[in-house]
Amino acid sequence: MASSYSFFKDEVAQYLKDKFPKSATILDVGPGCGTYSNYLRDYFKAMDAVEVYQPIIDEFELKKKYRKVYNKNITDFKYAYYDIIIFGDVLEHLTVEDAQKVLKYACKRCKEVIVAVPYLYPQGAEGDNAFAEHKQGDLTKENMLERYPQLKLLYSNDLYGYYVKK
Repeated sequence: MASSYSFFKDEVAQYLKDKFPKSATILDVGPGCGTYSNYLRDYFKAMDAVEVYQPIIDEFELKKKYRKVYNKNITDFKYAYYDIIIFGDVLEHLTVEDAQKVLKYACKRCKEVIVAVPYLYPQGAEGDNAFAEHKQGDLTKENMLERYPQLKLLYSNDLYGYYVKK
């Protein structure tokens, strides 16, 4: 499994802690090894995750890091509401159309969306994990805002960007 860039993780964690009470609910979409749980669970206790690839759940013991872990595809996953929804290194794995639908759905069901994406980062499937493929390996600061007009840039450098709900 490819790892995420570490850029801005501390800043984003502090941003969320400053903006939300400890009682806030969080959905971490595509948690990978549980990065955001590692950064936030000392403060936020009501963190759930949705992970499409079952072996990731087992390998990284995600059930120990989150209140609930759902083995579902975010494109089909239905939920009522979370205060914060995190898409950390997720949108690039979806087609533009699927990512737009998922974000539209999420923005109606939360106070804050956090989206982190690598820029210009093509990636194929990894072993039997077809979900690892980047279907949007062409992402840039500019086309992120064009494709996802409900987002605004929070932090970025030449390799990686964080976006929040407008």
